[in-house]
Amino acid sequence: MTMKNKVTTAIFPVAGMGTRFLPATKSVPKEIMTLVDRPLIQYAIDEARAAGITEFIFVTSRGKGALEDYFDLAPNLEEELRRKGKTDILKMLEDTNMDSGAIAYIRQHKALGLGHAVWCARRLIGDQPFAVILPDDVISADKPCLQQMVEAYEETGGNMVAAMEVAPERTSSYGILDVENTDGNLLEVRSMVEKPSAGEAPSNLAVIGRYILAPSVLKNLDQMKRGAGGEIQLTDAIAEDLEQNRKVYGYRFQGQRFDCGSKSGFLQATVAYGLARPELRDDLADYLKSIVPGL
Repeated sequence: MTMKNKVTTAIFPVAGMGTRFLPATKSVPKEIMTLVDRPLIQYAIDEARAAGITEFIFVTSRGKGALEDYFDLAPNLEEELRRKGKTDILKMLEDTNMDSGAIAYIRQHKALGLGHAVWCARRLIGDQPFAVILPDDVISADKPCLQQMVEAYEETGGNMVAAMEVAPERTSSYGILDVENTDGNLLEVRSMVEKPSAGEAPSNLAVIGRYILAPSVLKNLDQMKRGAGGEIQLTDAIAEDLEQNRKVYGYRFQGQRFDCGSKSGFLQATVAYGLARPELRDDLADYLKSIVPGL
């Protein structure tokens, strides 16, 4: 793959109101809510960086000022930590800082769907492939999910979506893939459908919040077609590339996905990430055993 086609830009759709987490999200953007000691958006940024992303586009909305401030420098805090010799915390803060010009913020003024949010960033993408990361989907993996996909994409090109199996009764909550092959990690997609009923789903392979997309998908979104729920669906725009004989692949990633857009998923992720931390594991495990007999 030529240097021109390397994936170096990612879109982060973060305009949602986070109503499932009210009242917390009345004043705090959902993406700033902390999983152990890092906000959800930090996990997404770290994953993007590991995959070689150098340009970050946030599609935001009113009330997301705290999200923008999070990635800014905090000179007073840093100076105080430096004065107290807390170099370990200073080093940790470095991961939250972004170089000037690395982040761009685009406003989505109306909540018209994920496809519309991605379309809002079209002028910053141009004719290059790009990634899309949904911070609600936190994926724990030895090799970050997007990095796995980028490595596969360098061999295939086209479009690529992260895929995982879900319970048949849950297919109505996802974009679902119909694939040529069901073995291995790389799956050639025949068709895609957004939120089909259980009886109409072509499989139980669901699209999860990681995408590598060709700029042709943005042109498809120009048509502003409404899909499931009356929204402009990203899945529909990718499916249109299939109709135009462009390749789409599903990538069955290695790792565990947590739906941190739901309260139960967020709690599950908190427990899993807490137990993965050596300094927290023993105390947390002892507590869980004390409240769940037989654990």
